[in-house]
Amino acid sequence: MGEALPPPAEAVGLLRDRVGEPFTTRLLSDRRGSRAWKIEGPRGAVALKANNPDGDPARDKATEMVQEDNHLVRLIGAGALNPGYRVDAGAWEGGRWLAVRWVDGVPVWRAFALARGPEGDRPSVRPWLLGVARTWAERLARMHVAGWAHADVQPTNTLIANDGHAEVIDYALACGPDDGPRLPYRGALTHTTAPEIADAILATTADTHIQAEPPADIWGLGASLFWCWTGRRPVSYEDDTPREDKLKAIAKTATLPLNDVRPWAFPEFEAAIRACLAPAPENRPSATDLAALLTTS
Repeated sequence: MGEALPPPAEAVGLLRDRVGEPFTTRLLSDRRGSRAWKIEGPRGAVALKANNPDGDPARDKATEMVQEDNHLVRLIGAGALNPGYRVDAGAWEGGRWLAVRWVDGVPVWRAFALARGPEGDRPSVRPWLLGVARTWAERLARMHVAGWAHADVQPTNTLIANDGHAEVIDYALACGPDDGPRLPYRGALTHTTAPEIADAILATTADTHIQAEPPADIWGLGASLFWCWTGRRPVSYEDDTPREDKLKAIAKTATLPLNDVRPWAFPEFEAAIRACLAPAPENRPSATDLAALLTTS
């Protein structure tokens, strides 16, 4: 598969010195108008993303790549992101590419597989779950203190490393202070969309930019933990429900009772999830406060 869809030659030529030779390339995904590869050599590995020029013309992924690179530069400058995360970016014959540090880890849904069943109720799993939530909140806190919101907090945009620490990735939709011209933010993954974002989407036209704020990230964090631990999305609707109707359900702020869907009782973890899913943004804890709460739990 990697040979059938090779990464942009322009990117590989620049990244060769970074990873060393001989190196390998492996296609990781090809969806929603973009592709991603792992490029690995004796000096390390990088994740390379590029737009698919034959993808959905309604999704300007080339412009989104430029936007994400701009966000990375600004976040690094604000001290909200490790400078080593961004590797390089540039143009190729089909559009744009972006390379970032490879993060070893698995998506949250897969990492939580054991915890979703009754066998997850064991002494080793409880502190691990709290540690995932705490480090996830800590990563977001760095952005929030700098005035940014990630704006796409969801299970696939966070990887859990072998040591149980969360690593946040994918900053394309982030909303920062003094944003210049950008692609309008209209929410991200529906299932982890905060009620206030859902309400704003429903009340505005498709070309209106909605400025996501840190409390929306906190909702996304709580929704992701709820979903990956219980196996149920926090707001109930059918998979084939139109997005507009899903957003209407989310905007009503009526979440499933956690007591009814949890795989086993874990009061400290449940309290953190409920706090994140407070209907009013002002009633949710800050990422810093949430991390402190989880440290003492």
